[in-house]
Amino acid sequence: MNLNEIYTEVILEQSRNKRNKRDLDNPTVKELGHNPSCGDEITLQLKVDNGKIEDASYTGTGCAISQASTSIMVDRIKDLSYEEALKLANDFIAMVKGEVKDEKTLEELGDAAIFENIQNLPARVKCAVLPWYTLKEIIEKK
Repeated sequence: MNLNEIYTEVILEQSRNKRNKRDLDNPTVKELGHNPSCGDEITLQLKVDNGKIEDASYTGTGCAISQASTSIMVDRIKDLSYEEALKLANDFIAMVKGEVKDEKTLEELGDAAIFENIQNLPARVKCAVLPWYTLKEIIEKK
């Protein structure tokens, strides 16, 4: 199986994953993220206690890339502080822009590093970064 097949398989699997696509009971914060260029829309929901993300989920619709990126992000940010989550969001966005290549940062991104080469598909970049910018908005508003 080549890298493109693995990438496609992970994207499809994560975009269909319903574990993170649900409403949270009594979320602390909700933020709408919308990509007007393609119509992707998510509502990111977090349950936060003392600056730590206790639980996270999302609802919404969009392409496989936006849905997979959101699901992967939700898995990755659970149990992190706002500061740790913000660093991941900044690292992800920098990675997609081609500004991050070091192995340590890619390892910290976990499964989200699968989007490293999305920069080669400029029309899809906004789909991949949508949840990460939505997370940044939540954290920067606090």
